[in-house]
Amino acid sequence: MGQKQTEREINELTLFEGLQREDLVYIYRGVFSQVITDSIIALTENNLDSVGESSKLKKRVFSIMVECLQNITRHQFIDGRENVTADQSGLFVVCNKDKAYQMTSGNVVNNDAIPHLKKLLDKVNSLDKDALKDYYKQVLEDGSISSKGGAGLGLIEMARKSGNKLFYTFEELDEEISYFYMNTSISQQLEEAPIDFIDIQDVVSLHKFILQKNIMLIFNGGLNQKSLIDILSLINEQAFGKLERKKKMYNVMVEMLQNVVKHGAKYDESRPGGSPVLFYIGQNGEEFSLNAGNYIENTCIEKVTSKIDLLNSLDNNELDDFYMKSLLDFDVDNSKEAGLGLVDLRMKSGHKITYELTPVNDTISFILMQVTI
Repeated sequence: MGQKQTEREINELTLFEGLQREDLVYIYRGVFSQVITDSIIALTENNLDSVGESSKLKKRVFSIMVECLQNITRHQFIDGRENVTADQSGLFVVCNKDKAYQMTSGNVVNNDAIPHLKKLLDKVNSLDKDALKDYYKQVLEDGSISSKGGAGLGLIEMARKSGNKLFYTFEELDEEISYFYMNTSISQQLEEAPIDFIDIQDVVSLHKFILQKNIMLIFNGGLNQKSLIDILSLINEQAFGKLERKKKMYNVMVEMLQNVVKHGAKYDESRPGGSPVLFYIGQNGEEFSLNAGNYIENTCIEKVTSKIDLLNSLDNNELDDFYMKSLLDFDVDNSKEAGLGLVDLRMKSGHKITYELTPVNDTISFILMQVTI
C-alpha cells in the first residue's frame, strides 16, 4: 500500500476513534432543504430516544435545532453568487460531549455583515436570563424584519433556550465572504451551571478535514433500521447527476449501510444503540466513491475479506451464477461462501469492492470498504 493510501487510512481511523470518544452523533455538509432538515431532526430524535432522554430535554434540543437549521437555510446562499462551492455549503454538527448536547452550525456570510453580527452576538452573550427576555421583546418591537427572516431574534432565542453562550468564530474565504461557525450547547442536566467555554476550533479543523475528503455525511450513533431510513432520506436529496446513476448510488448505499447494521461490531459495549459507522461519499470528476467504515472482530476478518476477494475475482456471468448458488445452496463451502449483501453490492455497483484494514487492539479492527459508481 502506497504512502498516500496509508495516510488516508490512518486519518479516517483517527476520525472514527475520535468520534467514538466524543459521542459525535453526526455531521452533515451540503445544501439544506426542508426534507433534509426534517431528516436531521428525525435522526436526533431517534438518538435521544435510544438513550432515554427526558421529554423536557428533547423538546429543548429540538427547539434549538430548528433555530440553527433555519438560520443555515436562510443564509446558505450569498446574494449575487448563483453557485455554492463545497467550502461554502452549509454545515451542521451534533455531538454529546462533556455532559451536554452541542450543536454547531456553519454558513457563509458577507464580510461587511460581520461587525454587526459580532456586536449582536457579544450583546446576547453579555446578558443574563431576564435581560435576554427583555432584549427579545425590544428587538421584536423595534428591530426591522429582513427578507431572510429577522433581526437577531433566532440568536436571542437560542441563547435563552440553551441557557448558555453562543460561541462563534469566522474564517475568511475571500475578500467578500467568510464562513461563520456558531455553537449552541444544552446541558443534559438542565439545571447545571452554564458552560464556560467551547473550543469551536475543533469543529473548524473537522470541517477542513471533511472538505479535503469531500465528506457529505458522517453518522456515529447506533445505526438501526430507523436511523438508516433517515440517513437515506438525507442522501436521496443530493444531486448526483443522471437519474440512472442516482438510483444506482442509492441502491448501493442501502446495501452498504444494511451490511453495517447487520455485521458491524461495537468497540464499547456500554454505548447504547446499534453498531457505529463512518459513512461518506467522495467525488473525483464524474466518479463517486461510497465509503463505509466500521469495527470488525478480528476473528471475522478472514471470513469477510475472503468473501470480498472471491467476489472481486469473478466476472459478470460468474457473479450471476454465484448469486444463484448462494441464494439456493445452503451448503456452500466456507472458502467460497459470500453473504448476499456483498454479492448485491458487487453486482449493483459494477465495480470491485476495495477495502482497507487497520488493527485497533487484540480483538477489534477497523475496516473501510469503498465502491465506485
